[in-house]
Amino acid sequence: MHPYRTSARRLAMLLLCATLSACAMAPPASVPPIFNDSAFAPAIAIDAAQVFAVSERMRQYLQTDVNRAARTGNPRVALYNALYDKRQLKLEYDASMTRNASQTFDARSGNCLSLVIMTAALAHAMNLHVRYQEVLSEENWSRSGDMYFVAGHVNIVLGPRMDDSPYNYDARGTLVIDFLPSSDVAGYRTREISEATILAMYMNNRAAETMSAGQLDQAYWWARNAILQDPSFSGAYNTLGVIQFRHGDRAEARQTLRYALARAPDSTVLLANLAQLLEATGLPEQAQPLRQRLLALQPEPPFHYFNLGRAAMERGDYAAAARLFGKEIARDPYYHEFHFWLAQAYARLGQLPQAGQQLELAMDNSLTHKDYGLYAAKLQRLHALFPP
Repeated sequence: MHPYRTSARRLAMLLLCATLSACAMAPPASVPPIFNDSAFAPAIAIDAAQVFAVSERMRQYLQTDVNRAARTGNPRVALYNALYDKRQLKLEYDASMTRNASQTFDARSGNCLSLVIMTAALAHAMNLHVRYQEVLSEENWSRSGDMYFVAGHVNIVLGPRMDDSPYNYDARGTLVIDFLPSSDVAGYRTREISEATILAMYMNNRAAETMSAGQLDQAYWWARNAILQDPSFSGAYNTLGVIQFRHGDRAEARQTLRYALARAPDSTVLLANLAQLLEATGLPEQAQPLRQRLLALQPEPPFHYFNLGRAAMERGDYAAAARLFGKEIARDPYYHEFHFWLAQAYARLGQLPQAGQQLELAMDNSLTHKDYGLYAAKLQRLHALFPP
């Protein structure tokens, strides 16, 4: 979100595949008194055991498609091939929602966290050793309606079977499975995270997604459970604070965000959220030092040139809009919506070949089947009206 000029309702929040390194928190001795359960209606029960649960369909797949190959070769390679070979499981990336293991398997699609959870569940069923890694990279921002999100990335490392002898030498060692192209993560640093953190990330994502759908009661319980799974995971505190604010629990939201910011003082998302919350509750003098700190850490916030470009589009200054969208793309060349809006600016300028190129880039970088279909339809219409 634009952390300087936006309404108080439009708080930024973390929708994470992995928490950002800048937001890492030391584990608290105990969970602080930040929950206000009585303000929220009881919601659907949340069972952490279901996140990694292996369905009968998954067990059948292991028996018929994976274990047969594993008996004559490396079981890690057998699982890797089953996941990546387009003739087998045919997985697709789709960031529309965060699914548990069985849901991801049935849908054959998911975001990076969903795909890691499904892979881990299958690996556990094969008795393979599993480790999780956070990929330490720059922040990647996106938006949905009036909310802005920053996402990280995780992958999974498969080791030998749990019952393998440590004296059995295996030249192929461990195997990293990543659901982004290798070129996208090549050279990035990683750090190992626990399965408890993975569970917290999953529940935090579900909290953000249900809040986006207007289900504040269910979102609260997802965020609460995320904190209980891993009290050191800062993203869940931020999400809880946003939910409390939207629910009208402003004092509780201030307490939650202040607690999180005290443990992660360089988090730009927490700084922006708490500053906006203080301004919305009539405490601008307390917000001012947070704004100053935020400006020092982030002189040009995410979507800065994009928002200026949209304003230029509204004025009818399409040439200026194209320049501004281009500057945003230079900062983040892989976000689909930037390319889509640049395509619109080019179309208004009559530069139809350039508009078509940007629509193709929007399709290539889309994160959901819905967005891909939208851009494909617009590109098809453009080609029908003006054949290339």
